Parts: sequence; structure tokens; C-alpha cells
Amino acid sequence: MNDAYRRTVSIASAPNLRDLGGMPSANGNVKRGVLYRSASLSSLTDTDQGWFSTLGIQTVYDLRTAAEAAESPDRLPAGTERINLDVLADASASIAASVGQLTTDPRTFVASLADGQAERLFEDSYRDFVRMPSALNAYRSLYLSLLDEDRQGAALFHCTTGKDRTGWAAASLLTLLGVSEADVYDDYLQTNTDLLPALEPVLQQAESHGVEREALMPVLGVRESYLAASFQQMHEQFGGIHEYATDGLGLSSGQLHGLRTILS
Repeated sequence: MNDAYRRTVSIASAPNLRDLGGMPSANGNVKRGVLYRSASLSSLTDTDQGWFSTLGIQTVYDLRTAAEAAESPDRLPAGTERINLDVLADASASIAASVGQLTTDPRTFVASLADGQAERLFEDSYRDFVRMPSALNAYRSLYLSLLDEDRQGAALFHCTTGKDRTGWAAASLLTLLGVSEADVYDDYLQTNTDLLPALEPVLQQAESHGVEREALMPVLGVRESYLAASFQQMHEQFGGIHEYATDGLGLSSGQLHGLRTILS
């Protein structure tokens, strides 16, 4: 997978970081330097905070659970506002919030996801991103905050690995902006290139416990079927992306126009 629009930002301690801008949309190219996506910023080093600051990001939206955020809090440059939007607050359990178990007991974790179980669980989680009340509230709050006239600078949203909850946030927003389906999936699948090198220590640790790295790919990477499950749920439940935004997220036509103006 190649980053055709050169949006990846290489900051070693901020993996899976890229600009949402650059892709053609219904109103011209999505604006660069306005909105970013990434994995957790809990490992951002002092040196890399300086590089991060050059992006002008003043608001960070954390889509993780409260437990995830408490266990690995973001390390942000001074003056950066962090807003917690717990997508999975209503979920009793979710594979998307359980990846951290790979560092504690990888063999048991992977064994529980054999025979296609990982794919099935991820696809169900991706449906939750569309149908779960806490998810609808979180993504609505994200969009409304982006529209806030008092918000300054660029913004970024992330979860733990920046691929699932973050993946749907990016895919749904890009689709709302009129980005082609092919480009939306390309952005989503770019995670397999941008994230996996940063997870090499996790892969090596799992291998030391007798877990083959290929068994981890459904968990640490992304697959088209995962995102397709979100879009299928969206069409089944709401009818399309516009109805998802208006009926599901409760956004008005004026607010959708505002988003398009800010971002494209």
C-alpha cells in the first residue's frame, strides 16, 4: 500500500499519524493541515513533542475507553486540549479495546481468536461503531467540536492503535466530504503500512511466547471486511451516509455544510 497523496507524517513515537487532507472530494481536495488521525500519543517523547507541535494541533480527541486512557495517558505538548470521547462506553467487551492484552498474555489471547473468530469479532465491533448509542454520541460530539468557532488550530483524533474506532471516524467523515470509496478504503488500509512497523516489539514479544506473527495479523492490522461491516450496518440502519449523519448523529444540513466548508 502506497500513500498516493503523501499524507503520512513520520514521527517515531506517534505511529500511524497522517493528515486527512489531500484526497479529492466533492468540493475539491480535502484541506491539508486541518485534521489528523493517529494511534495513541501515550509514548510521544519530549523530542517528538517538538515535531508534533509544528503540525499546529491544539485539540486532540481521544476515542479510547476511560480505562485505556487511564492506563496509557497521552503525552501532549503544553497547551494542547484533550477531549475524551469514549466510543465503546456502552460495550461490555470489545475486541477493539482488548488489543493491549497481547502484551500480557499473547498466547491465550490469540488462542481465543482462532478459526476466524478474530475477524468475526472485529466485524461485529465495526457494526457497533455505527449502531451503539455511545458511539453515535462520541462521533456526534467529534463533529460538533470540529464546528466549534472557538476551537483554535488543527485537530487530531485517535484511539489505541489508530485503526478501528479511528478508522471509522476517518472513513465516515471522508465519505461525508464526498471522497471516493476507493480513496476511503486506501486511507483505511494505509494503516497496514504505517502502523505495523511500530508494533514490531509486540510481534517479537508474542513470538517469544510461541505465537506466530501471521496469527496476529487479523488483530494488529486492518481488513476490508472490517470497514465494510460498518458501511453495511450504516446502510441497513440508516440508508446512507447522509442519513447516518442527520438521523444517527443528529447533525443538521447547515452543520454538514459547515463541516464541508472547514475541511474541503
